[in-house]
Amino acid sequence: MEAISTTFHYLRQGGWIMIPLAIASIVLWTLMLERLGSLRTLRRQDLTIDDAIRGVRIGVELVEGEGLRARLVRSFLARRSGFAALDVDVLRQCALREQPGLSRFLAMIGVLVAVAPLLGLLGTVLGMIETFQVISVFGTGNASAMASGISIALITTEAGLLIAVPGLLLSGVLMQQSARLRTQLEEDLTILTRIVRRSNHSNRAAPDERKYGDACNGPTGSDAAATTASVPAMACSEGSSG
Repeated sequence: MEAISTTFHYLRQGGWIMIPLAIASIVLWTLMLERLGSLRTLRRQDLTIDDAIRGVRIGVELVEGEGLRARLVRSFLARRSGFAALDVDVLRQCALREQPGLSRFLAMIGVLVAVAPLLGLLGTVLGMIETFQVISVFGTGNASAMASGISIALITTEAGLLIAVPGLLLSGVLMQQSARLRTQLEEDLTILTRIVRRSNHSNRAAPDERKYGDACNGPTGSDAAATTASVPAMACSEGSSG
């Protein structure tokens, strides 16, 4: 209780400008802690790239984890159509849905970090104005009357810097983590796009290979074998185009 009373008395010396500074500090730290927890979850509770590739190939919709790759693969498997061209677009749309979450609240954090020292500067200006008003009435001989304005000027500046400096450091860390996850998302999208195209191509080619044999792979052998395989090969191309 004594610590709370001392803190409250200290804040009262800063004047009314301490109220928006306190609100800015609470909101800033709330957003930064939320971002630290969310980005940590996206990094640690994640699949490896091999597990992501295996999940896309096999098509198992039960993907555990709340990491970035796990969310991407789970979202894709829930929306895939089975056609290569459509699935590539579906995968890109799933990646686009994950991008806003990587930079969520970072702009607001940057604004609060910039606003805090400005509020402290405003308190400094208000405190100096009050000090000069006291000097104009009582002169420089009344130190106790001047102390209130000086306290407002110094305490608000100190509070603004105490909010802004750690906020600036942590916002830099958050920006770096967000940039790394965004780079990872782009790399995963490139790799999984190739896997989707190959898996869909192999799935569509499998029935033709069972029906026409090696003819779907093109002519291999003498001219006579190539001539006899031409009709099934055409059938394979028609079947795949249809």
